[in-house]
Amino acid sequence: MNFNQLGLSAGLLRAVEEQGYSEPTPIQREAIPVILSGRDLMAAAQTGTGKTAGFTLPLLERLGERGRGVRALILVPTRELAIQVEESVKTYGKYRPLRSIAIYGGVSINPQISALRRGVDILVATPGRLLDHATQGTVDLSSIEVLVLDEADRMLDMGFIRDIRKVLALLPAKRQNLLFSATFSDDIRKLARGLLHDPAMVEVARRNTTAETVAQVVHFVDRHRKRELLSWLIGSRNWRQVLVFTRTKHGANRLAEQLERDGLPSAAIHGNKSQGARNKALADFKSGKARVLVATDIAARGLDIDQLPHVVNYELPNVPEDYVHRIGRTGRAGNEGQAMSLVCVDEHKLLRDIEKLLGRELPREAIAGFEVDPTIKAEPLQKPRSQQRNAKPRSHAPRDENRPERPAGRRRFGGGKDNAGGNRERRAARSR
Repeated sequence: MNFNQLGLSAGLLRAVEEQGYSEPTPIQREAIPVILSGRDLMAAAQTGTGKTAGFTLPLLERLGERGRGVRALILVPTRELAIQVEESVKTYGKYRPLRSIAIYGGVSINPQISALRRGVDILVATPGRLLDHATQGTVDLSSIEVLVLDEADRMLDMGFIRDIRKVLALLPAKRQNLLFSATFSDDIRKLARGLLHDPAMVEVARRNTTAETVAQVVHFVDRHRKRELLSWLIGSRNWRQVLVFTRTKHGANRLAEQLERDGLPSAAIHGNKSQGARNKALADFKSGKARVLVATDIAARGLDIDQLPHVVNYELPNVPEDYVHRIGRTGRAGNEGQAMSLVCVDEHKLLRDIEKLLGRELPREAIAGFEVDPTIKAEPLQKPRSQQRNAKPRSHAPRDENRPERPAGRRRFGGGKDNAGGNRERRAARSR
């Protein structure tokens, strides 16, 4: 099957062709006809399967010409994903007169208000900032024809369920609803029952599976030689674009600085950085100015980098499912990718938990010159503060990056000011 057989108009087909695509991915083949028919949809698709185009293309087709007011709302969990999805809307809708905007916290609300006043057809938003606009009366959602919940499982994981329910209460009852999720968990099914009406079900990947196009390998290494091994791998193998994951924000900064000293242009992205700094780091990485992007888990959610060849787990995640999401940044849309994990003696249990989740043992590869010293004993990994017993909240230090965003309506300050919307999302930014 090719895109010509999916019922898309000439302008959309031209935009798709200009991006170099000729055959739709499985999720696109399944989802696009359903969405064009006007039916509700519940779709589970592994990251990197082309799901964004899977709902963007039929959405643009259904909306047709410009209308009055915001007609489509796409809710996403993070700022980075909001930016990526809105870029996709612009890319595929370049031959359509429809206007779009992404609204999210961490930046001034005033330019967003101005853009909304000029008229928007498609709105991509994070829940917190959208509710801030609604509270201030700067957005009208009464004309919504299509609602998309993208990465719904992540929104639930990050504590957005109350915000989502508040948004739903602002929408007209008659609308098309599209729910996209990496998994069909029990919580997702419960959300779907209250949201979707007689939905079509599409599932193109099993739960907690990794893409077949990603080659995975484990390198055992002593903890104090991890950075040395990483630099050697990047330099000796001439990797030009590498996404590296750490567990903490401080660790991301420190590693990026060390790699810079090794002569490898690097940038870090995490929740303590401003939105402008995060955007610059991502732009430098995409353009090749930075060969290495060091990221924490939450900050990297929603990153969509075309043909990213290498992902490195510098530190294994505490939560096994996050391994699947990390390596899903490569091997996207049918491209091949490599995922390497640098595992020290402290992380053997984390590795076993990941392999139990995947249902198989990951291949091991020894690197000459970096053999493990058998005399080094394991040290207990420090748990995130939110998982420590009797942990007391810190009043002035950055919040732990594993905690979800503060639910809407529980502000500490800034109640009715124009920039109040940024307050909650700035606090959320610190958690990423």
